Amino acid sequence: MVAVIAFFVGGIVGALISRSLSSPDKQKELENSLAEARRELDNYHQDVAQHFAETSRLVNNLTQSYKDVHEHLAKGAIQLTNSEISKQILAAGDGQLGIEADAAIDEESFQPPRDWAPKTPGSKGTLSEDYGLNEENDEEAAIKSVAERHREAS
Repeated sequence: MVAVIAFFVGGIVGALISRSLSSPDKQKELENSLAEARRELDNYHQDVAQHFAETSRLVNNLTQSYKDVHEHLAKGAIQLTNSEISKQILAAGDGQLGIEADAAIDEESFQPPRDWAPKTPGSKGTLSEDYGLNEENDEEAAIKSVAERHREAS
């Protein structure tokens, strides 16, 4: 027990001696150095916070630009392609292109072209694959066409 008490008394005496031996100028210098280190640390924390705030803003801008490009492509696909491709493009994004997108994708809005050319019953329309092709008259039509071009050139 005496040893423990002597140890604590020695520690206290040692602390008092070291404090009295160190000059007040050195203590002041250490306090100033500590204050400068704290200021630098605070500035560093502020710089890091500003960096991440700017990074967050730029990433948000990039994300918005990506959404704008995707929306542009999806609207173009709706207008220029069939409903199945349009639905796939919408499913790849957030699917929010507005009310006009649903109307444009509607299956009933895609109809095949109609043959509106006037024709007599039983005859083929102008959209028929063999419209205007007549095997008997093909040679005669070709000869007349060549003869007309020859006359025009002369």
